[in-house]
Amino acid sequence: MDICDSSDVLPNLGVRALVNDEQIAIYRVQGQLYAIGSIDPFSGAAVLSRGIVGDVKGQLVVASPIYKQHFNLATGVCLEEPSVRVKSYPVREIAGRVQVLV
Repeated sequence: MDICDSSDVLPNLGVRALVNDEQIAIYRVQGQLYAIGSIDPFSGAAVLSRGIVGDVKGQLVVASPIYKQHFNLATGVCLEEPSVRVKSYPVREIAGRVQVLV
């Protein structure tokens, strides 16, 4: 599904989109696009798109702004609680547009 113009996804900042009733956070980190669920499973709030992007032990992650858990941008797995994860979605850029497969 077509989400937004690629210029709307700035490096290291999240963008939130509602796609088929799912809250999705999209990021551009080191030139690569990532898309994960935006709902923080620990708080239930749609805040992961506002989290801080970084690197923890070689993994690209976003830190939840509420309880600070780190979620792997490629897999959605929580580093502190590996049994907890958010969905990850295939994402691509075509003709200057960002598309997510939901």
